[in-house]
Amino acid sequence: MAKDASKKNREDEHIVENRELNIWEALIPVFALIVMLAYNVYVFGDDAIGGSNQFILLMGGAVAAIVGFLNKVTYKQMLAEVAENVKSTTGALLILLMVGALAGTWLISGIIPAMIYYGLQILNPTIFLAACVVISAIISVATGSSWTTAATVGIALIGIGDALGISLGMTAGAVLSGAYFGDKMSPLSDTTNLAPAMAGGELFGHIRYMTYTTIPTITITLLVFLIIGFNLDTTGIADTESILVSIDKAFNINGWLFIVPLVVIFMIVRKAPPLLALLIGTLLGGVFALIFQPAVVAGITGAGSLDFESGYKGILNAITINTSVATDNPALNELFSAKGMAGMLGTIWLIVCAMVFGGIMDGIGALSRITKSLLGLAKTTLGLFASTVGSCLALNITASDQYLAIVVPGKMFAQAYEDRGLAPENLSRTLEDSGTVTSVLIPWNTCGAYHSGVLGVSVAEYFFFAIFNWLSPITTLFFAALGIKIKQLKTAID
Repeated sequence: MAKDASKKNREDEHIVENRELNIWEALIPVFALIVMLAYNVYVFGDDAIGGSNQFILLMGGAVAAIVGFLNKVTYKQMLAEVAENVKSTTGALLILLMVGALAGTWLISGIIPAMIYYGLQILNPTIFLAACVVISAIISVATGSSWTTAATVGIALIGIGDALGISLGMTAGAVLSGAYFGDKMSPLSDTTNLAPAMAGGELFGHIRYMTYTTIPTITITLLVFLIIGFNLDTTGIADTESILVSIDKAFNINGWLFIVPLVVIFMIVRKAPPLLALLIGTLLGGVFALIFQPAVVAGITGAGSLDFESGYKGILNAITINTSVATDNPALNELFSAKGMAGMLGTIWLIVCAMVFGGIMDGIGALSRITKSLLGLAKTTLGLFASTVGSCLALNITASDQYLAIVVPGKMFAQAYEDRGLAPENLSRTLEDSGTVTSVLIPWNTCGAYHSGVLGVSVAEYFFFAIFNWLSPITTLFFAALGIKIKQLKTAID
């Protein structure tokens, strides 16, 4: 991910404890939220993410607040934790707005159409999904950010998959599988640095130790996508030749357009602030639109030709509101549309409401109580690993934040691993295998909301196909159950 300031805030965060609160009281808001969300999704279906789920999260927060009041927690304390939670997402919210802006200028400049145009000529349905995993993994390792990967090549791959007639859920699952592999394994990733810091380990020792569970998991993921590719029903695959002709008519397609995404990726690799990189990418996209696609820019404003006013209005419209480029191919018209910054407001709304629920849960001491209860179940080494996994999943669901899913269990479980003679790499690896990668599987988690909004695919659609993400905690528990690569303190790297 790309939220350095948020990571630092979480690393230094005090975990609220409340001795007045018992485990059943701590779980009341969780059960209430699950029941309310389940019924809400039953009633609204896919439209639940459009607003009603956001209110349900606030209702869950209200239930948590009532539990807090009954356990001597003040309104001021709960509000302070909510404020801290919302503050920690500031970077993420700004990145979301900038991603919406970038998608708009990259559409009208022809960058995304060019990626689709050349991608259709290189990739075929049989290898497409596996290629999505590999391409996303490479970009994510290079940038250390699954968020940047989704916002750049992820959007293009979704477009190519759609043009090929492949399920959006499949493509999104493949993109996220590769993106989170890279996010885990890159030394540039903030979560990859945060996990060993919480466990008391060392960065490169942590990365080396993760390979034992991560390589088998990504290998299985690739094999599954290859099998799916070989068994795709290609009778419904779109006529790529007609699509290529339509793209060529609508846009001036050339290799120069790839300068912009390469500049953005270079800036991220060079550790430029993500917001700055995305802003530069957005502005360059606007400049390239004026240079290479003057007719497109003029067309979206209704002007007959490009002048200063129509150019200014066209670029600003692409950055801020819904924009679409019409072609003579109906299949492309929906594909060549972007929602700009306005299209990200629903996702931002969801994240803020999730942070309210998570903040109140933290403020009343529920997060600490749930984690400690899980720790109390750890009677064996496998039980300790399972409790860590369960804790990370519970935090991703209740706190709605990937960092808390690493920080809270990391702080709570570090001594328990040491007491059992286990090296800190065991804890840091488990935090990543269950905290980092599963965040994207929760619709109201910051990661799930972000990727769903950026890729335009609901979590429900891509959940099953995000194979790497749900398989990773299973793999780590499998290794723990069989005692494979469970590092002892006496063999820890100095």
